Amino acid sequence: MLDVQALRQAREQEKSYRICTRCIMDTTARDITFDEDGVCNYCKYYEFLADNFLFTGEDGERRIRGIAARIKEDGRNREYDCVMGLSGGVDSTFAAWHTARLGLRPIIIHLDNGWNTQISINNIENIARNLGLQLFTYVIDWEEFKELQVSFLKASVVDIEMLTDHAIIAVLYRTAIRNKVNYIISGSNIVTEGIMANGWVHSKSDLVNIKDIQKKYGSKKIRSFPTLGLYHKLYYQHVKKIQTVKPLNHVPYVKSEAKETIMKELGWQDYGGKHFESIFTRFYQAYILPVKFNVDKRKAHLSSLIMSGQIDREAALKEMEKPIYESREALESDIEYVLKKLGLSRLEFEDIMKEKPRSHYDFRTDKTTIDKIKQVYRIIRRK
Repeated sequence: MLDVQALRQAREQEKSYRICTRCIMDTTARDITFDEDGVCNYCKYYEFLADNFLFTGEDGERRIRGIAARIKEDGRNREYDCVMGLSGGVDSTFAAWHTARLGLRPIIIHLDNGWNTQISINNIENIARNLGLQLFTYVIDWEEFKELQVSFLKASVVDIEMLTDHAIIAVLYRTAIRNKVNYIISGSNIVTEGIMANGWVHSKSDLVNIKDIQKKYGSKKIRSFPTLGLYHKLYYQHVKKIQTVKPLNHVPYVKSEAKETIMKELGWQDYGGKHFESIFTRFYQAYILPVKFNVDKRKAHLSSLIMSGQIDREAALKEMEKPIYESREALESDIEYVLKKLGLSRLEFEDIMKEKPRSHYDFRTDKTTIDKIKQVYRIIRRK
């Protein structure tokens, strides 16, 4: 197997390589641009998000308590007043802690896609029990999900994880409709996730893309896998008026302090990396992305923390010098486990890794439909 650290360093020594002077995003993000001071467009976009959607101090608390009061009023006389997904990671756990602090009555949904670590399972159970929240686990049909993941691997597209994210979104909306609640609580936030290169991910809601990739590389039609098409999502949002609330954009969120809080109060255990509560996610982010796609998502995660003042740039660069996997043995263990679970031989996997990366837009997507809807919307607004 290739040495990820050596590969990254070699690529970064290329003559065209450049890194932002403010964060640590660099030219591995292909659409990156720099101003005359060497500050990148992702820093500017973070500032835009923070200026418009991030609320702190008394203003943030006032806003989130107002939102909570509205949720409680809308959910009066119902068993639950909101729904939220729980992965067991820091973001979703801290969001759950705040949801309970605000006196909301969420139905907690955990999506089991077959890749949970034991720590993840323990965390989820501890969180629900210590917060006194009702937990429901949605277990995906493993054989169908396995084939979808293998199809995405064979397609050589970058965002294999969009499958899990898409299923989570679909299950949350279905649960909201079934329980007649109008609010989905999300752990998504600006201070730890405000920066992400466009070419490193794809739209999580793009069901057209998922179906086309499966059609070309799979052998079965999608049957039980939770899906949410574009028009269904628009219906839920604009007709049924289901709103997504992001409490972590309204409260002080310092990741290190949040970890201390949830460890102390909820018995939470650390995974050692962002989204490493999943074995596949750990392998995907720590091996598949850097080796095949020259993508190290730590750059985006650490850059978000730099921009939110939680870490300085020098400390982030030092963090990047560390190998993603703690040891060669840990990497080999994950390779063996993942390939066995997916039903792939080592040779099949290495052939997949050698294939040239492809864009999600090499396949059918819902972008054309979205562009048409936006065009109609602009015309209506002008009139």
